[in-house]
Amino acid sequence: MSRQDKVGVLFVCMGNICRSPTAHGVFRKLVQDEGLEQWIEIDSAGTHAYHVGSLPDPRTQAVAAGRNIDLTDLRGRQVEAGDFHRFQYILAMDTENLGILNELCPAEAEQKLCLFMEFAPDYGMREVPDPYYGGDRGFDQVFDMIEEASRGLIAEIRQRYLSAC
Repeated sequence: MSRQDKVGVLFVCMGNICRSPTAHGVFRKLVQDEGLEQWIEIDSAGTHAYHVGSLPDPRTQAVAAGRNIDLTDLRGRQVEAGDFHRFQYILAMDTENLGILNELCPAEAEQKLCLFMEFAPDYGMREVPDPYYGGDRGFDQVFDMIEEASRGLIAEIRQRYLSAC
């Protein structure tokens, strides 16, 4: 893999203000901590246009700030057709959004789609629950889940793409 190539990772939830920006921020921090930012491109999006242009949910930002993660540069956007060609990993937070992605995805890119929690098989949960309508504790749980899956994803990317670097 040359230095010009980057492994693209796109995190996807419904509105792109809670789970996917959390994954974006947590994964970005871990990638930076590991010194891999030159190798990995990170983005997040929603399957719906509810919050295009919006900052992450204030509760998401508060939990992130408490963990030294800055999300203030992120803005909600909707998944676009070009995303299926740009990213090697398109990671849905739950089966509903994975189903929507499957409907939008061209056949040649279907292998790029999966549930994000597949990278944390020992966690015992397939989906990252949506904390939007729950209490503040749900946001902490989501961060913990996402951190574990992010570590698994970094291990996968290292093995699959960066072993020669």
